[in-house]
Amino acid sequence: MIKDYRQQYIDGAWVAPEGGTTADVVNPATEEVIAVAPWGGRGDAAAAVAAARRAFDEGPWPGMSMAERSVVLLRMADALDARFDELVALNVAEAGSTVAESEGFQITVPLAQFRDMADRVMLRFPTETAQLPIVGAGIGQGVIRREPYGVAALISAYNFPLFLNLVKLGPALAAGCTVVLKPAPTTPLEAFVLAEIAEEAGLPPGVLNIVNGDVDVAQELTTNPMVDLVSFTGSDTVGRLVMAQAAPTMKKVVLELGGKSANVICEDADLDAAANEVLIGMITHAGQGCALLTRTLVHESRLAELVEKVVALLEHVTVGDPADPATVMGPVGSATQRDRVEDLIRTGEKDGAKIVFGGGRPKDLSRGFFLEPTLFVDVDNSMTIARREIFGPVGVIIPFTDDDDAVRIANDSEYGLAGAVRAADPARAYEIAKRIRTGMVTVNGGGGGLSPHTAFGGYKQSGLGREWGDAGLDEFLETKSIVWGVSAG
Repeated sequence: MIKDYRQQYIDGAWVAPEGGTTADVVNPATEEVIAVAPWGGRGDAAAAVAAARRAFDEGPWPGMSMAERSVVLLRMADALDARFDELVALNVAEAGSTVAESEGFQITVPLAQFRDMADRVMLRFPTETAQLPIVGAGIGQGVIRREPYGVAALISAYNFPLFLNLVKLGPALAAGCTVVLKPAPTTPLEAFVLAEIAEEAGLPPGVLNIVNGDVDVAQELTTNPMVDLVSFTGSDTVGRLVMAQAAPTMKKVVLELGGKSANVICEDADLDAAANEVLIGMITHAGQGCALLTRTLVHESRLAELVEKVVALLEHVTVGDPADPATVMGPVGSATQRDRVEDLIRTGEKDGAKIVFGGGRPKDLSRGFFLEPTLFVDVDNSMTIARREIFGPVGVIIPFTDDDDAVRIANDSEYGLAGAVRAADPARAYEIAKRIRTGMVTVNGGGGGLSPHTAFGGYKQSGLGREWGDAGLDEFLETKSIVWGVSAG
């Protein structure tokens, strides 16, 4: 039985939203209402910001050492681990992830990231470093301090609810910030579990506040002068709005936005491994991942062979109820998203691209927001389906002639979030990877792409700033120099 949450979490207490408004949470695989969540407005968001401001200006949290905060975060990590099975079931129900995706990525990875952040700040991250003696008008010395940035508004997306919440919350809390978290309105339940976890771990009141709602809630967070930093994950269109709304009060913004990541497959690459990577880029969480490899670039001499291998793999993909362990791919998140993906598929056909697999809805599923995995060939990089982030189970395959051509096509994009290169010679693949303007590139399958030590974020319109690891923690810290004189000049 999935729990209803009819109250927001503000200043360490559960508070009914203004007007007592609630909203249904819908399972995207069944279209059934699975729970009720609070539906707040600007007043709720303003109250949450005020609580976070008081907790930062007057409370103990920012003044604690990182090691002291780490103790609380590790208690939170233990409490999260204890609710692992519950979190998996909740993620399957509200986000539509398959059991395998939830156990292997949606839940396991962010729990590891959160625990690593708690360990990191206890053991490895200095808050003060000594300056070298200053020589000029006089002689002096000092320290460079790393201090919490302030009140942070964290706004996450629907596709990876717990993952996105935790990779923002971990470094924000570790740095000493106080937080207002706004989950995606279609997947709010996993966020409210975090409020229960915070209470259990003894997080001081006002340090974590959670408000669910729509655009008006987000606008309050991005415009309220008491907010110092906004960390947003979502589309580049909304990311521009966040920047514009934050600008008048000079808030820092960290933006993790869209992607159209290129997967470069050279003529001597292992095509079996490459085909599997193409498949994963299409079907993981029904293609709803900003860093998924959805734009495959293959040497023209291997195009036909790669297409044949990918189609053969797609024929074995089971689409259906994500709660069934046999299911390989679940639904997209909403009817609106399904309609958007279908419109882009039709656009691809009108532009002259050819569908070699899929293209419609599974005929045996009458309920749920399901789509067939869809593969396009005869694609030019100028086409809409090669340039727009589709956020559905749709892949395109584009041929290239040589390494320079592959790099040119890969970089011919407004986005630059992720990418991949496969070649028999890893040194050659590495040289290609260096030339691709994107925030993360895996070579021959990578291996550290989900490591908590990796910096994740994008070039160009894929965003600003970084998440994960030391780079992610650094976003929530201000730098202050304190100097003093030793002798007069």
